[in-house]
Formats: sequence, C-alpha cells, structure tokens
Amino acid sequence: MWVNELEDIRNRKTEAEVQLARQQSDLEHLRQSCRNELQVEIEALAAEDLPLLGAEEIVSAEEQCRQLKTKIENLGPINMVALEEFEECRQRHEFLERQRQDLLDSIQDTTQAIQEIDEITHRQFREAFEQINAHFQRTFETLFGGGQGFLRLTEAEDPSEAGIEIVAQPPGKRLQNVLLLSGGEKALAAMALLLAIFRYRPSPFCILDEVDAPLDEANISRFTTMVQEMSGDTQFLLITHSKKTMSIAPTLYGVTMEEPGVSKIVSVKFNGTPAPAPQRQMAATLA
Repeated sequence: MWVNELEDIRNRKTEAEVQLARQQSDLEHLRQSCRNELQVEIEALAAEDLPLLGAEEIVSAEEQCRQLKTKIENLGPINMVALEEFEECRQRHEFLERQRQDLLDSIQDTTQAIQEIDEITHRQFREAFEQINAHFQRTFETLFGGGQGFLRLTEAEDPSEAGIEIVAQPPGKRLQNVLLLSGGEKALAAMALLLAIFRYRPSPFCILDEVDAPLDEANISRFTTMVQEMSGDTQFLLITHSKKTMSIAPTLYGVTMEEPGVSKIVSVKFNGTPAPAPQRQMAATLA
C-alpha cells in the first residue's frame, strides 16, 4: 500500500517537473519576445497595472499589432546615418537660405537704385527738353525772321522712350511737321535746333560743313548774325562756298591746286579785324 502511494507521488512529481520546465520555457520565450518586439523586459510589463482583456479584445489587439508590424516592415531598414545626413542637409539649407536672402536684398537695392536713376533721368531730361525747346523757339524765330517752331514729345507709355517731333510754321505758312518743309527750310530748322542745343550747353568748338548751301541770301544773313553772336562762347569752323558767310570770318583757309594733283593750303587774315581770344576764334574754310 505504501509502495503504491510512493509511486503515485513520484509520478505526480515528475509531471510537475515537466510542467515547470514547460512553463519556464514558455516564460523564457515570452521574455525573449518582449525584448525583440517591445524592447522591454517582461518584469517591467508585469509591474504595470494593465487592464485585463477579454478574448475578443485580445484578438483585436493582436490584429492591430500585426498591422503595426507590417507598417514598420514596410518602412524598410533603419538608416543609422540619418541624423548625420539631416544635420548636413540642415546646414546646407541654412547656407542656401542666407544666399537667397542676400540675393533678394541685392535685387531690392538694385531695383531701388534703378528707380532713383530713372527719376533723376526723367527730371533732367524734362528740364533739358524744356530749356532746349525755349531756345529753339527763339532761335527759330530769329533764323526764319518770324513764324514759330517748337518741340513736342510723341506719345509713349514710358516718357524716357518717347520720341521728339519738330513742329514748324515759317512766316506765311501753316503749322506742320518739319518733314513737310522745303529743303532750305529743313536746313534752317535743323540749324535752329543745333544752335538751341549749343545755347543750352555750349561746346568749345563747332564744325559746320556747308550748312548754308540750301539757304538764300536773307537766310544766310540771319544765320551769320547768330553765329557771330554765339562765337563768344564757341569757336566755329565753317566749311562754305558762300561769300556772305566768309565775310564774317576773321581767318580764311583755302585749298588751291596750282599744279595738277598738287594741293596747297592758303590762309588769309583780314587786316583791321581785332584779334579775338583763342577760345573765341572763328574761321571759314573754302571747300
């Protein structure tokens, strides 16, 4: 009887040891799974006060766990140098942002400078145009012995791109564009514009090449009178065939050909003519 009981106790002990070994193996498996999948120790989970879940809740949680695992696997392997690459990209981005801001500031400064230059240019152009137009009106009346002439800007969105039109009305004629005048009138109007520009901003010297060729004696007389008046600020060199024009010059330079193919320059200074200052000399050259 005691033998049977002892055998029975031994069998139960063996079963308990087997069951303990199985449970220890399962516990080790759970511990390893927690480390691999959750990166925590099972003892830490056991210490937390976790709610008890039912069978359906456990199934739902396992499904969510599988979905999360799938998403994590789809992300691919972990890039161990991602932080270093991010830092390099951040520094590069900051550098490019500074460069971009510098460019924007430069564009703004350049745009502001262009606007200031445009304003100054428009103002100076308007002032010069108004003064030259006033000189042109007086010079036109003097050279034509009457009539009227003026300058006007053609229509344009940008005033700096507008053209300049010469409107003239010689004595006894209607107001019209300078292109509709005769050859002599065109030459006289052009001379009026040139002398108006010289009155606005005198030049040290001026060379006029047979500008009096299409003019009659009366127009030449008015032209030479104005040249004499302006010779106080500008030295005029006149190339002409007109005796009337030559008569106002204190010095004449002519080119002769005494022998075929041999040119000779002859200069003549009129006696009794007061010697003008070097910067106010006026000469006529025989063509």
